[in-house]
Amino acid sequence: MFVNHFFILASNPFYDAYIHSDILGKLIFIGLIALSILTWILLIHKFLILYTAKKYALKFYSKFQTQKKNLLNFEYVISAKEKKANPFFNLYHLFKKQTIDILNKNKLSCSENKDKEHVVYLSRADIHFIEQGLQNTIASQINSLEKNLFILSTIVSLAPFLGLLGTVWGILTTFSELQSQTVGSTHQMVLGGLSLALATTVIGLIDAIPALVGYNYFKNEILDFEMEMEGFSTEILSSIEMNYRQVDIVYG
Repeated sequence: MFVNHFFILASNPFYDAYIHSDILGKLIFIGLIALSILTWILLIHKFLILYTAKKYALKFYSKFQTQKKNLLNFEYVISAKEKKANPFFNLYHLFKKQTIDILNKNKLSCSENKDKEHVVYLSRADIHFIEQGLQNTIASQINSLEKNLFILSTIVSLAPFLGLLGTVWGILTTFSELQSQTVGSTHQMVLGGLSLALATTVIGLIDAIPALVGYNYFKNEILDFEMEMEGFSTEILSSIEMNYRQVDIVYG
């Protein structure tokens, strides 16, 4: 069994190219393999984060719709893990806290003015303040989802160039060996240099293609999720504005 695996590995063109390459060639191979591993770790990690965020957001939104009319008294039991990964809950939590704080401040101001019949409302400035808080929270959540995503875009550019470096180096070493080696060893040296040149190019493309597809996929998914957060933010802001915004009175 071990012998069979050894022969399969020995007949692998990438393994053969690695074995017959020099120190720089081996370093290029190791760098390309490291980029491939990093790419797939990031792809899996980002997929799990985005999938979890969407799942928790949908769960929260479904529960929110059942108690939408009682907006400021809506209670949602949440674990510490879900709280960290649920953008919709974080939006609502900030919205509720800011709105209650402003209403309490306005209520205190009315009581100090001994205006007992005055109903507490939110002014235009209050609504704008809450809206800015929601926008800042959305930006923070998007930054969290996009964290380390730049590494994928870097790999898209870096991997082909690293592969190209291996290609140029392989051809260069091939011509160098052709000039310095005897006729009997020329054939082996040419094959070794060319295999290095071709193998690094292929591995560089293998690294770059999934990184490019993954980067574009996650950017598009995060953009769609940002639009969903914007819609949820507008929904809760419109609801609170309908119930608590102070009506502007125009005298004729």
